[in-house]
Amino acid sequence: MRIVVTGAQGQLGRDLQQVLQGHQLTLLDLPTFDLTHDACGGVIVDAAPDVVIHAGAHTDVDGAERDPGLAMAVNAEGTERVARAAAQVGARLIYISTDYVFDGSGTRPYLETDQTNPVNAYGASKCAGEERALACCENTLVVRTAWLYGLQGKNFVKTMLQLAADRPSLRVVADQRGCPTFAEDLASMIGKLVAHSARGILHVTNEGDCTWHEFATEIIRRAGHHVPVEPITTADMPRPAKRPTYSVLSAERLHHLGFRMPSWQDGLQRFIKTDTNSKAHGHK
Repeated sequence: MRIVVTGAQGQLGRDLQQVLQGHQLTLLDLPTFDLTHDACGGVIVDAAPDVVIHAGAHTDVDGAERDPGLAMAVNAEGTERVARAAAQVGARLIYISTDYVFDGSGTRPYLETDQTNPVNAYGASKCAGEERALACCENTLVVRTAWLYGLQGKNFVKTMLQLAADRPSLRVVADQRGCPTFAEDLASMIGKLVAHSARGILHVTNEGDCTWHEFATEIIRRAGHHVPVEPITTADMPRPAKRPTYSVLSAERLHHLGFRMPSWQDGLQRFIKTDTNSKAHGHK
């Protein structure tokens, strides 16, 4: 299959390259591929893909709060350009979205059909991206994921491991709950969904949920560090962008399609093993 991947050099994009290496790939990313430029649609049309995996995004949550216009230009208007190009060539579009489209006031895992109500500019821009993708390309699957971390780029797991090596103790928020997701597992599932006919919206995270504090405690334990992790509240650590308190995504539809993701603990274990091996062999 001919597959276009946007955001190809990002955390998820790099893992997608591994998963999809048996296909004919067109890898697009900054600086040569800019979602805020009209020309980006033409690049996709020229590639004549069967599938477009749109992982390119403005993902800096606090940065989006400071510059909501840029977040909207990339995540909403840019997504519309990608969706229109996919529709023009009759390609299937897989758009990567986020748990942050929800306000976090729920108490049970969010279904794909639940009302969106983002509480920050990043979530609003991704929510608008979802709407435009679905409106502009008939054959679209929106894949919502959450709390993503991988071997490439910066993420929560890498930050915790770095801090645990440098500090006598850590303080981590214990009143936000979600689903940590290993980018390698998400990429693997997207690889399966490429050949599937599912449309609409689908939640894909590792199985299970936890708080950031529980996640951090498990990271430290599995990495063999002995650093105490103190639970704190969101109010103790104010950030520019508000975060949803509860953004657990239901895997019900994914299971109904016949797919199942590994547990978040299993994903974390594999991340730490690969990360440790790579450091032992002198790779960053």
